Amino acid sequence: MEGWSEEEIRNKELMAPCGLYCGTCGVYIATRDKNEKFRAALAKLYGTRPEDTACLGCMQPDPPRKLYSFCAACKIRDCVRSKGYYSCHQCPEWPCSEIQNFFIATGRRVMMRTIPLWRQKVAQLGDEEGSVAWARSECERYHCPSCGAPLFRGAQRCRACKQEVADALDGSFSIDRP
Repeated sequence: MEGWSEEEIRNKELMAPCGLYCGTCGVYIATRDKNEKFRAALAKLYGTRPEDTACLGCMQPDPPRKLYSFCAACKIRDCVRSKGYYSCHQCPEWPCSEIQNFFIATGRRVMMRTIPLWRQKVAQLGDEEGSVAWARSECERYHCPSCGAPLFRGAQRCRACKQEVADALDGSFSIDRP
């Protein structure tokens, strides 16, 4: 599939427990592609330094090779690990307050869409192949509806054809600030 390799799709380190699949994250894609301009733009958006705006997936074993600061401090990631799960799709308490109060509105919308989908894929195909099918469906989703170019989660406009894509995907990016 254009944009992601089969190895990436099967990589559990990219299967974020909250349902925000790391393989479609702009920070991961900028790191993977060594795209410094994209990393700088994301750093500005998230309020981090460009040199710190890098990640290889939130479920890397400790100590992680490269973990974005937001992911390192993620209460959802910590919660899942403390319960012995690898994803919220396994938790009977989902959606919990950590999900419902997630500070990035776009992320919250994605989580509410993806965890039920992950549960469905696992119920149909078993844990391993269901999780891979879920990751593949996330990669398939993030392609421009007009030209088919790969996108990242949160994209507002396709870089290839310049078509607006936010509404067709996850809506416009917004951070809920107190």
